[in-house]
Amino acid sequence: MGKRRGAHPVHGLPPLAEANPEMTFLEKAEIAKLLDSVEGDDLLVALLGVSTGGRWTEIATLKPSQIVNCRVTFLKTKNGKKRTVPISAELEKLIKEKASGKLFKVDYEKFCKILRMVKPDIPPNQATHILRHTFASHFMMNGGNIIALQQILGHASIQQTMVYAHLSPDYLQNAVALNPLAGGVSV
Repeated sequence: MGKRRGAHPVHGLPPLAEANPEMTFLEKAEIAKLLDSVEGDDLLVALLGVSTGGRWTEIATLKPSQIVNCRVTFLKTKNGKKRTVPISAELEKLIKEKASGKLFKVDYEKFCKILRMVKPDIPPNQATHILRHTFASHFMMNGGNIIALQQILGHASIQQTMVYAHLSPDYLQNAVALNPLAGGVSV
């Protein structure tokens, strides 16, 4: 076999773009089924995940001192920056029934099995992340603001959050409603 001379044939070509990972989320009926299938600490973790978009480890390591005045402050985050997310008074009351120390004793594998019973087609390694995707997806489908979602999820760049933008009912329609001629055109 002969030796190749000159530049490598792919030298200078842009790297291949990675495909966006599949973003599976629970529909409302599946959320209800999940909440009916878990109890105790597993239920509280599920409620917090769907209510805040927190990551599994962020929620599982919460302490009572991180839940104050209907706000959850996540300290052990992926990017190392703390973030605070509001929760309902009802959810805070349920959680605050715990006295002190680590709030939850949860079994990750057991929780994943229950999630897979609720939604069997969850992509590999996405079982508990589905709570985060569920929050973000429903937030956008219910008319949430993409910048607010970025802050809630703790994303460093808006590009990370934009994977949820297409779920907004007004995602592109706002181009008509918010342009400078939105009240009509008189010619």
